[in-house]
Amino acid sequence: MHTDTGIRLIGGCCIHPCRSAFIRGPFLLGVAPDGVSPGSAGNSLAANDVKGPGPVATFASGTAAPRMDRYSFLSNADSAWLDGLYKQYQNDPSSVEPGWARFFEGFDLARTHFDILPAQHAASSGDSEHIRKEFRVLDLINGYRTRGHLFTATNPVRQRRNYEPKLDLENFGLADGDLPTVFEAGNEIGIGPATLGDIVDHLKATYCRSVGVEYRYIRVPEKVKWLQERMEGTRNTTAFSLEDKKEILFKLNQAVVFEKFLGRKFIGQKRFSIEGGETLIPALDWVIEHGGNTHGVTDVVIGMAHRGRLNVLANTLNKTYQSIFSEFEGKDYDDALVEGDVKYHMGYSSTVVTNQGKKVNLTLSPNPSHLESVGPVMQGIARAIIEHDHAFDDSKVVPIIIHGDAAIAGQGVVYEVVQMAKLKAYSTGGTLHMVVNNQVGFTTNYIDGRSSTYCTDVGKVTHCPVFHVNGDDAEAVCHVVQLALDYRQQFKSDVFIDLLGYRRHGHNEGDEPKFTQPVLYKAIARHEDPRAIYRKHLEESGAIEADLAKEMEKQFQDMLQERLDESKQIDKSTITPFLADRWKGFHRPAKEVFDKSPDTGVDRKTLLHIGKKLTEVPKGMKFFSKLERILQDRAQMLEDDKLDWGMAELLAYGSLLVEGHPVRFTGQDVERGTFSHRHAVVKLEDSDAEYIHLKHIQKQQALLQIYNSLLSEYAVLGFEYGFAFVRPETLTIWEAQFGDFVNGAQIILDQYLCCAEEKWKAMNGVVLLLPHGYEGQGAEHSSARMERFLSSCVDNNLFAVNCTTPGNFFHALRRQLAWDFRRPLVVFTPKSLLRHPRCTSTLDELARGRFQEVIDDATADPKKVDTVVFCQGKIYYELLEKKEELDATGVALVRIEQLHPLPLKQLQAVLKRYAKASRHLWVQEEPENMGAWPYMNMYFKEVRLEAITRPASAAPATGSAQRSAAQQKAIIERTFAKHLKPAAARA
Repeated sequence: MHTDTGIRLIGGCCIHPCRSAFIRGPFLLGVAPDGVSPGSAGNSLAANDVKGPGPVATFASGTAAPRMDRYSFLSNADSAWLDGLYKQYQNDPSSVEPGWARFFEGFDLARTHFDILPAQHAASSGDSEHIRKEFRVLDLINGYRTRGHLFTATNPVRQRRNYEPKLDLENFGLADGDLPTVFEAGNEIGIGPATLGDIVDHLKATYCRSVGVEYRYIRVPEKVKWLQERMEGTRNTTAFSLEDKKEILFKLNQAVVFEKFLGRKFIGQKRFSIEGGETLIPALDWVIEHGGNTHGVTDVVIGMAHRGRLNVLANTLNKTYQSIFSEFEGKDYDDALVEGDVKYHMGYSSTVVTNQGKKVNLTLSPNPSHLESVGPVMQGIARAIIEHDHAFDDSKVVPIIIHGDAAIAGQGVVYEVVQMAKLKAYSTGGTLHMVVNNQVGFTTNYIDGRSSTYCTDVGKVTHCPVFHVNGDDAEAVCHVVQLALDYRQQFKSDVFIDLLGYRRHGHNEGDEPKFTQPVLYKAIARHEDPRAIYRKHLEESGAIEADLAKEMEKQFQDMLQERLDESKQIDKSTITPFLADRWKGFHRPAKEVFDKSPDTGVDRKTLLHIGKKLTEVPKGMKFFSKLERILQDRAQMLEDDKLDWGMAELLAYGSLLVEGHPVRFTGQDVERGTFSHRHAVVKLEDSDAEYIHLKHIQKQQALLQIYNSLLSEYAVLGFEYGFAFVRPETLTIWEAQFGDFVNGAQIILDQYLCCAEEKWKAMNGVVLLLPHGYEGQGAEHSSARMERFLSSCVDNNLFAVNCTTPGNFFHALRRQLAWDFRRPLVVFTPKSLLRHPRCTSTLDELARGRFQEVIDDATADPKKVDTVVFCQGKIYYELLEKKEELDATGVALVRIEQLHPLPLKQLQAVLKRYAKASRHLWVQEEPENMGAWPYMNMYFKEVRLEAITRPASAAPATGSAQRSAAQQKAIIERTFAKHLKPAAARA
């Protein structure tokens, strides 16, 4: 049957109308995109059946023919359906499955280049054979595009693993005898009609030399076409000028000589050298040069672990050599209030000037030894710079994450960061992921460190191009960096660069790698460094004379020696505050500052104006009926002057916005709130359109960003922490879905949030909202593990609060921006109290006053009080109810709203008021070994506290609601045991 496409289906095979020749189907191109067949009307090929080009069957005449069993799907395709699919392809090639797109691509090629129709005259057997071979050459071309990366010369010290089937001609129905034959298929790679020999040479140069590339899985034809044209049009090389080559050699010279100098002068000291991956330094230089000169890039933000960090600090960010040398001496710090960190963890910022005079700001984020944890942090830093400095123009800022090969394959946070790349809340316009591939992790061989073919396979999750490049080929490295940066700027996409090298020494310079890698390290010992290889290449090509390279090395060696001599005159090391320029006007606080919170009240008229805006239903909009009732409830709260938790929270954000402070708020389900109390973003009834009341308070107000996050704690908190590094004037908040889940971000808490100021002199004001409270919801929905935060609390390093009133929460949020310093704020927020009838505040409580670190019992008569109960959080209301039930006038309920810094002066005043009390209790919901009790027992020494808690436990809470209620009841009854009336006591 004929169709409009001119494609006939005969006996299950597709026959081109122009020739009586079989057209090879779309799956003889190597490995099919996404591992699936092009599909058909009711039939498909299982992914595991697609193995790439296999043996080719032979006709009786000796000519090669396709394996028919692989195209049985065509027999089920009716002509009308096929015609419609072809028209769909013509309108939008990306709208059909990749296999069909490639089929129709071949069909169009045949129509373009072979215009003889069957009705005109019969084709000769020679023509038919040539046409068949044209399509086999197309298969060959796509084989190189798809699988060429498996057969590259990218590994400088090892033979590559064997992959089958190879790209040999016979696997495509071709032979050496075809090499002199001219094929029109040369047009496909931009070289016009060409011999098969020239086509193969071009493909090998493009895809199988020092650069391998994976990109055919990308589902956007425009991106695939862009990459193909850029790579195939240049044979995947860049024609560098003589000056460019000298620049590359100069940076290689810096990298190599610096490491060797350190090795000689500081024998045995850890430096985690970049030796074996020195081309990272010219690669970073090329990002700066090409980015600044060609793309107008003004900021480069870098995150990396420790390997090669000293070299990057010295030779990319221009940290002074003498300061680095001084740090090797292990000198004490000039600031007694900081503990500092090892030299290969420190951050740094600087401004460099390109060879064309363009200024580029460089920021290297500080990081701990926890590999890849810096990834989300530096993404947050980059996002903040994009917003604040460039009005959301992400083309001006290039984020770079420098990975190790074992870390990028093994650390789950990498996947979390990759998934953030295209999300509105976290996008940075594309990140350059540069992998310094040592082919070993500590002592573990790469074949024991991952299941994937490449360490970079995580990049395929979001269809990013992945380049593999030989680290010994400096020009290939810089070419790939330039190509990757151009792609990033064009498509706002992440790009992965796998820089294959080696690690010349062990994990550190005192380690013996031959214990576990004897064969590899014999090869490495014989291998020349990248500078020597490139220098020899330049000398042999006549680009430079041998004397130039020698003089370059001598001058640099002499300079390093001078800086080393100068470093010996430095008495103490100095830690420069991270991002100091962005923290002007902020100061490290004196201890007495914490004795009293600043005034954070807001004019009542302003609060009423904000409150009214929070209750409005804009004209022409219709909300879901329950939402409209919630807005009506808000209005009623204002009228009754009884504000619940959610209303006070929204008023806090609104007041900051009208004062000019931006608010950024992310986390799982934060737009509505996990417990449906916030409703900061409301949806229209019959559409996905939304309305955000806080964005419509007045014409001139600061920016509000509130986004539901991906299901991640580690990466999202890291991102917000990084954002807060750059924007101290912004209230930056992360909320956990339940406080229990915060331990998914434990590395960010332990290595950054709790100690960054002490280690790196880096202030940060990020806010954590962690729902906490024992409502019988089980071990994973009760505790935000406050004991873990409190165990890290010392010297006012962070604020930990557990508020009992909406008003105090309002002031805690506003206080965060009222001070001229920043510390992280951890808020243990309630669940059941969100709607507790007694957990309300008045407008006057918001309008007047400040945060109350301690709230005394206003109803207690000091003359009658014999028992002072200290508590915090939700249990206060249960204690209050019991106290009122028993009329226990001898009990005073004192709420400690701020756990750290512990408000000792306020507590001393309370104790003085109840001087006649003989008993002092600490009452908490948590088990004895958890919650605030261990902390209070350690730091509150003014009186002897008796703890009333749940029994010590390994799990935070029981899974039985009945047992939980019994435990809670026991806590309350034990608290008031001495105040029970006799009848009640007997009962």
